[in-house]
Amino acid sequence: MIIAVGSDHRGFATKARLMSLLAEFGHSGIDCGPDSGESADYPDFAAKVAKLVATKQADRGILVCGTGIGMCIVANKFAGVRACTCHDEMTARLSRQHNDTNVLCLSADLLSERVMNRLIEIWLSTDFEAGRHSRRIDKITQLEAENPQRP
Repeated sequence: MIIAVGSDHRGFATKARLMSLLAEFGHSGIDCGPDSGESADYPDFAAKVAKLVATKQADRGILVCGTGIGMCIVANKFAGVRACTCHDEMTARLSRQHNDTNVLCLSADLLSERVMNRLIEIWLSTDFEAGRHSRRIDKITQLEAENPQRP
């Protein structure tokens, strides 16, 4: 898979490590910035990742900021993006199985490297179950069409 990765300054060191982790897992990473640990506004980088996912230039995205929350808010402004924050294995697994999430938002401040690596591994390897969950994803898609957002 092609995974777009972005962060703000608080997630910068983590982002660099994640690019290597993705390669270990057999995926290609697109580094969407920032290029340094200098102060950076999370909406700028969340938008870059979300646009790549929304336009199918990337299969999925991973975003990292202090809590993951700000990145998640921005990414979900893009039609076709289903972003989530995950803090444990169950939410990482269920976000894929039930919600077919395509952008994972993580906390650089609250998650250890070991936990973060495990969440990414689960999230990347878990398939969408479809079935009854497809109906719900279809409803989300319909809501996006009826209520266009303009990032």
